Amino acid sequence: MTLPPKITLVDDEENITTSLKMTLEAAGYEVNVYHDGLSGYEGISSTPPDLAVLDVKMPRMDGLELLHKLRNNDHASLPVIMLTSKDDEDDELIGFEKGADDYVTKPFSQKLLLARIKSLLERQKHTTETNTNTNTTESVLRCGDLVMDDTRYLCSWKRQQVNLTVTEFLLLKALAEKPGHVKTRDQLIDYAYGEHLYVDDRTIDSHIKRIRKKFKKIDADSSPIETLYGAGYKYNDGTH
Repeated sequence: MTLPPKITLVDDEENITTSLKMTLEAAGYEVNVYHDGLSGYEGISSTPPDLAVLDVKMPRMDGLELLHKLRNNDHASLPVIMLTSKDDEDDELIGFEKGADDYVTKPFSQKLLLARIKSLLERQKHTTETNTNTNTTESVLRCGDLVMDDTRYLCSWKRQQVNLTVTEFLLLKALAEKPGHVKTRDQLIDYAYGEHLYVDDRTIDSHIKRIRKKFKKIDADSSPIETLYGAGYKYNDGTH
């Protein structure tokens, strides 16, 4: 028997969590709810979910601090969707820089949020199926000092592990598969999010910025992703 995916909701607005919990459970998910960042962190640590939905504005620990703690501990690759207020564009950018995979603006359509959740979880499902059906050697991408294991979303640079989120991994892989080839933001959005979800261009820019920062932390001289202003991005392996 296949167990239902586990979703953790962390939001201090009980009317939202109550309604959303019912909707998610009706869609076949197992849901845990917490109403502040601290209890949310403790809950995620004790009962790791398949995906977390975090509100930004919360007591005891806000969503951005919670996200930061998750990314810097044992949940570097946990898919995370942030809930942000309509007027808080800075929170969205900070959230992406801290490693959020996606965001949904309040007030939001539950149908939209469900689509985003489904999209992120399908990536995990694809990874599991690849791990089961594909030879491990065949699923490893090697490009200069970069090694990416598609079966486990593991990435290393000069033999040092780079902790990427699912979205960051997919974006880097899209570029590294064809070094020197330019990919537009729209192409990267389609690759990482699918063709049926609208994602703002700045979301891609924020993810690329965070990927670069993670590589710089390991190797100050690294510059694997090159920006071509007005065109997009390309992977630079030193030969192009």
